[in-house]
Amino acid sequence: MVVAEVIEGKLSRIGKNLKSSLIRDLLKYATTPGAISFGGGAPDPETFPRSELAIIAKEVLEEEYKFALQYIPTEGDPELKREMIKLVKRIYGIEGIDEDNILLTNGSQQALDIIGRIFLDDDSYVIMERPSYLGAINAFYINFPKFITIPLEKDGIDVDRLEKVLKELDEKGEISKLKFVYVVPTFHNPAGVTMSLEKRKRLIELSEEYDFFIVEDDPYGALSFDEEVPDSIFKMAGPERVILLNTFSKILAPGLRIGVIIADKNIIRKTVMAKQSADLCSSGLNQRITARFLQRYDVLEYIKPTIRIYKEKRDTMIRALEEYLAPLGAKWNKPGGGLFIWVDLPDEYDTMEMLDIAKEKLVFYIPGAAFLVDGERCHAMRLSFCLPPKDKIVEGVERLRDVLIEYKGR
Repeated sequence: MVVAEVIEGKLSRIGKNLKSSLIRDLLKYATTPGAISFGGGAPDPETFPRSELAIIAKEVLEEEYKFALQYIPTEGDPELKREMIKLVKRIYGIEGIDEDNILLTNGSQQALDIIGRIFLDDDSYVIMERPSYLGAINAFYINFPKFITIPLEKDGIDVDRLEKVLKELDEKGEISKLKFVYVVPTFHNPAGVTMSLEKRKRLIELSEEYDFFIVEDDPYGALSFDEEVPDSIFKMAGPERVILLNTFSKILAPGLRIGVIIADKNIIRKTVMAKQSADLCSSGLNQRITARFLQRYDVLEYIKPTIRIYKEKRDTMIRALEEYLAPLGAKWNKPGGGLFIWVDLPDEYDTMEMLDIAKEKLVFYIPGAAFLVDGERCHAMRLSFCLPPKDKIVEGVERLRDVLIEYKGR
């Protein structure tokens, strides 16, 4: 018996159910010399405050080593939690939370994993948007839930369709098995759309009527280019109904690996237990450095140049799409913020199949099928404009045109 067969025979149900992230796999190819990647949502490294962080890191290591280099509470650095309370008040206008409403995680992906572990099992329902964030799909998938997907519209999730699904679950006597609805309401990943205020209100009404939680994932809300963002769902409904996820990866640096769960204190106690079994605690060094940065600098002012850079890159990509892909029938949204553009191609294109040609031409994107729970054939793709320089964005879209032409000619 070969080793692979032996291993497979010993794996748990969860071990056998694990899926590789297509984004992670593609990033390996994207490091090939000459490659242009629109794949991951990696921020432009030139936006990282490296000099400021270097000075703060030296001070923390020399002066606060007894905390920063030691095990810290699972809940996270109290200094950073206090700064987070101030920050969510400024960003969202959220008041009335304290340190017991917050868990600091090892990036937002760990937050998603924890949420899945404490809520989902094989007779649970979870409702997600279609398309939805790949990282959330993978995090929830390993717990064997029953997925229900609701189409996205230009102003967010189709709440009429959602209400119909909820009524059907209720009529079957299964509504109690619905644990939460997961949404990325602001500058959606991958679709780039923003949920309207009216739909946010209706989603809250439905959560109260049918008694489910809303998981509001908001990595991009602070990266608004030219769009007024509606009130946070958490702000409107509070921790009794909403679990808010956030991260410092997009506004500071992903290498710090700091995510945030804000929720009812009883939920936070459960998430703390789940985190203890996973990693005991996150890095006290990274959390203390972040806390001192927030105390020393106004991060919302600090990211304004970053926002200008991303807006210029978005506009550059849209102009390139108009020149190179529009003549081939491509359509897309114009996101008011965030990092992504969702491009729809005519039905004859399969963006997963197209990847082989794209690899040959050294241009990378994420096929739309990666953001669908069932992974079915899809003629859309997600493009991220945040990492490549503007000239490479134009060149990359031109290469995509060549990919489409070659694929259609086969």
